[in-house]
Amino acid sequence: MSKREAFVEAACKENVEDFLRFVQLHKDKTEPFDVEEVVQEMPRDQRQTLWRNLASLLQEVLQESPPERWEEGRGEGMEVELAADPKHVMAVVDGVTLVAAVSLKVLQDGDTYSVLLEIAHRLHDVLVSLPVSEAPLQLRIHMLCEAWWKKGLKEKEKFGRTALLISLQKSFILKKPGVEIQRVWSLHDVLLSLDYASEDNKQIIDLLLQCFHSPVYIRNDDGKRFLVFLFSWNIHFIWVIHGTIKNQLEFYSKTMMTHITEIYFRAWKKASGDFLDQIESTCIQDFMQNAIFLHRTSPVHAKVRQIVSYFHARKGCHKVDKMLYNLYKPILWKALSAPNFEVRANATFLFTEAFPVHDPDQNNKNIDEAIQKQLDTAMGLLNDPHPTVRSNATLGVCKILAKCWELLPPTVIADFLKKLVTDLAVDSSSPDVRCSVFKCLTIVLDNALSHPLLEKLLPTLKYSLHDTSEKVRIAFLDMLIKVKAVRAAKFWDVCNMDHLLARLAIDSHSVSKRIVDLLFKSFFPVNDSEREWCCRCITLIQMNPMAARKFYLYAHKHTAPTNIIKLMLAIRRVLNSCIQADLSELNDSNKENSAAEPLLGKDTSVMARLLEVVVILWRSVQKALKQHEEAQKYTFAKFGNVMAKYFQTFEDEQCTVPLIQLASFMPAAAVPTFSCGVLSRLRRMDPGAAPAQYSQLLDCMCSWGHAADILELVTDWLTEALPKPGEKGNTNRKVRIQETVEAKPDLALAYLEHLFSRTSTREKVLALGERPLKQLHTVLGNWRSVLYTHLSSTTNDPKTPSVETALKVFVYHGRLGAHLQHHSPEGRDYLLSLENVAAWVAERVLPFLTKHPSDDDEEEEGNLAKSEPLAAQITESFLTVCRDVLLVGLGDETLKGQILRLCSLTLLSDAGYLCIPAVLLILKEVADSYVPEDINQARENQEDPAAVILGVVANIFQKIIELLARRVRKEPEEGKQLCQSAVPGLTDFLQVAQTWDTAPLSGVFSTLFAVIVVEKRHLLQKITHPEEVMTSESLEDMPPLSNILLSVILKSPSVTRAFLTEVVSSLDSEAICSLHELTAVLHVLVVIKHAGQSKAGLKSAATSVQQQLHKHAVMSADGADIQRVIYESSVKALNEILDF
Repeated sequence: MSKREAFVEAACKENVEDFLRFVQLHKDKTEPFDVEEVVQEMPRDQRQTLWRNLASLLQEVLQESPPERWEEGRGEGMEVELAADPKHVMAVVDGVTLVAAVSLKVLQDGDTYSVLLEIAHRLHDVLVSLPVSEAPLQLRIHMLCEAWWKKGLKEKEKFGRTALLISLQKSFILKKPGVEIQRVWSLHDVLLSLDYASEDNKQIIDLLLQCFHSPVYIRNDDGKRFLVFLFSWNIHFIWVIHGTIKNQLEFYSKTMMTHITEIYFRAWKKASGDFLDQIESTCIQDFMQNAIFLHRTSPVHAKVRQIVSYFHARKGCHKVDKMLYNLYKPILWKALSAPNFEVRANATFLFTEAFPVHDPDQNNKNIDEAIQKQLDTAMGLLNDPHPTVRSNATLGVCKILAKCWELLPPTVIADFLKKLVTDLAVDSSSPDVRCSVFKCLTIVLDNALSHPLLEKLLPTLKYSLHDTSEKVRIAFLDMLIKVKAVRAAKFWDVCNMDHLLARLAIDSHSVSKRIVDLLFKSFFPVNDSEREWCCRCITLIQMNPMAARKFYLYAHKHTAPTNIIKLMLAIRRVLNSCIQADLSELNDSNKENSAAEPLLGKDTSVMARLLEVVVILWRSVQKALKQHEEAQKYTFAKFGNVMAKYFQTFEDEQCTVPLIQLASFMPAAAVPTFSCGVLSRLRRMDPGAAPAQYSQLLDCMCSWGHAADILELVTDWLTEALPKPGEKGNTNRKVRIQETVEAKPDLALAYLEHLFSRTSTREKVLALGERPLKQLHTVLGNWRSVLYTHLSSTTNDPKTPSVETALKVFVYHGRLGAHLQHHSPEGRDYLLSLENVAAWVAERVLPFLTKHPSDDDEEEEGNLAKSEPLAAQITESFLTVCRDVLLVGLGDETLKGQILRLCSLTLLSDAGYLCIPAVLLILKEVADSYVPEDINQARENQEDPAAVILGVVANIFQKIIELLARRVRKEPEEGKQLCQSAVPGLTDFLQVAQTWDTAPLSGVFSTLFAVIVVEKRHLLQKITHPEEVMTSESLEDMPPLSNILLSVILKSPSVTRAFLTEVVSSLDSEAICSLHELTAVLHVLVVIKHAGQSKAGLKSAATSVQQQLHKHAVMSADGADIQRVIYESSVKALNEILDF
């Protein structure tokens, strides 16, 4: 029996195992059996028999086990016969699919295939209901449907539709859908057989629209072809596609927009007839209108403009020119004269970018007339009253000039450029317009034909370098850099070198770096000799020393570090040549100075500037030098050899400053003569020395690793300056150092200030370890005894250190503790030190803020007058240090509790009100450290330590407001001054408090509201005549404290909203019900109304007042005149607010 006959006989239920074995042999690459070869060799009758057998086999196995039960049977694990086993059934279906696919390949014209069609139908039904888990089988049936469509056989529409539907679905599921998208494109003709209006095809239409959401489709070449084709499927589908894309515009990236734009253009280019008209009117013209009418701030405006610009960029083609002319004709020219400036500005951009907008079918004469009319329109837009339109017109005109220079009449070119250069470049009404001129002239410079004319016109713009607007100066310099790059003119002819250097000397980083870019090759010609570099450097210094500093500050950005080091060494040779007579003892002087270097004689100022340049250059390549040890050693050696002589020769102060900085860059061993005397100079420094005299010396010591010596000197000075127990003060105290000098505590503090105020020196000091720093911290803490002496002493002892010095030491004790705590965060020793100081202030200082019953005699009053301000100053200084500690996040719960306790005790003192500004700053920092990320979470945890501390904060704030009210009442002038000093702290604290809309800090606003209402109510109750009833309309009309509190509240919209929320809450709770109180509330609301704050909250509060106020209508009508007038004025004020 032949293979063909055996295969045909196996294709039945009885021999199904043989059939499956044949299929397996076909799949096994090592076996010679090939189903395709066998089927191809079969005669037609035998092939028909095979198909009938397969159709019967397929029908029988599917009847026993329908596809919808395969997944169910597998999931429940039910035991069934072999024939009904889902795996067995799927193997049979797979085999039948294989034979059907092979049969399609060998099918010839004229062959009868009705049985094969029946098999395909059954397999199609299997495909539709196949479980997702059977992907391989699904793929093979899917490919059979695709092959049926491509073969063009009977009922191909059904199979093609299914193939397309499954390909679309899979293209959105697969991680790498490239192959599936390719298959979708190969099946795109299937759509032509589908009815767009049919409900049956709604699923496919939804998938087609989803393609425009898919970045993979939009980026893929076959996907892009498919999306372009969809525009030609059905004319009614075009506006649906367009709407889908418009809804997605906001979310497309710039790259995606490029692909979308290309899809639109290709769809338009391929369209014809009604489809072309529909795309032009529905899509392209719609984009044009949106590009004109959308706000410039719209998130899709730039993307719409990108699409339209794509079409503009393809001008020059007859079809594109004709389309632009037809579509712009009804909308563009009207928009250019629209009343809205944004519409005019958008239209100007489109008009100038699409220029010329003409009908290519017209004759040349008509085209020339149209273009001349458009040129006149462009000139008119340059004169538009709004600067945005003028800026857009400037950009457009410059693009036109750059693109069409050789086509435009010379008179038109001259008119445009004169308008730009003589008028718009000096437009005093708008820096944006001036900036636009210079930015856009760089576009014109791209056309070489413009250079001769611009070379004559640009020098008139030279003073724009000094424009008041930085962005204009930047744009002008960018234009000069372009002039230099394209060699349109010599930039120094456009703008004088002196002007450039003057601006370089004083201008910002952005401007300066552009001037350096412009001048770099002029003053640092890297291709010339090093001698020439020095000559240019000296010339620059002589022209403008400050500009020279700036130039070399940015020089490292334009050349390699090697060249910078070469210039430093070349300048060294120049300096050596200036003191040649004094350098004869140097071994290498003759060699180094054999070449004739630029000689400066005795010009000290130039030599000082050269030294400054070396310092600036060295600092710019410091990192590079550290990475190249050999170069660093060489540089150290070269400068180290001459530094001693430099210090001897250049004794002028302007030379010694850069010399000391140079010395700080080198190791101490490289400058031994200088380094060994620095500490002595610091010891001998006068106590009142200016920072400039010691700051560089301190930097040198730190850079050499001698910070410990400075710390020791400071510690010794501060120790020796302290009065010794049991000793009389001695004015000739000596410190225990090699060279005995007077103790200088003020200078010690100045040194500390410099060391800790700069990051580089602070890191060197903190790296010394805990022992010397802890010793210094202890010594600083001992100075509290000096402060207490001043507090308790009735006379001034001249031998005791001054109170100012003691107060500074007291502050530095706290600051140093903060630095050390931050440097060693594992413990809390230094926080404990702060807590001890807080206890000391409470125990030893605060009593001086309290008046005692025995303070009646004049002597006691005099002592109190002397000690009270000092006690307040000490307390305030300590609270300021605590505020800084909290500000940098070093405070824990314990420290916050101790500080708040001190604040409470301070306010309870008789003169504690003097410290209110400092206490407010503490409250702000404590509250800020607990600002809730989630307000709901804050509501749930009202018993935790944070809630307790914030409750204390709210109580202290209430006490502050009470003290302010008391001082304003007792001492009006002093009270007002106190309130004014508290304004910054109040502002910051309320800004933090408004973040809490619930306890504990919500009570802050109820405190404010209560004091304002009480103060205003008190004034209303004092009214004796109806004529005195007046509604407060501004802050000036309010009582003193209310005036200040409301001014603080109204500074911030968020604080105002929080305050109004409290107003509504108080009114709704009926805590405020009397006529005087309601009137006071209305006066506050009127003031807020005139400030223009929080309209919604204002009306809500007014509504709450209205509900309470109507209760007083009858009483006011029957009552006294004053009550009636107050009620009427309240109603009038209420109505004004409600109508606001």
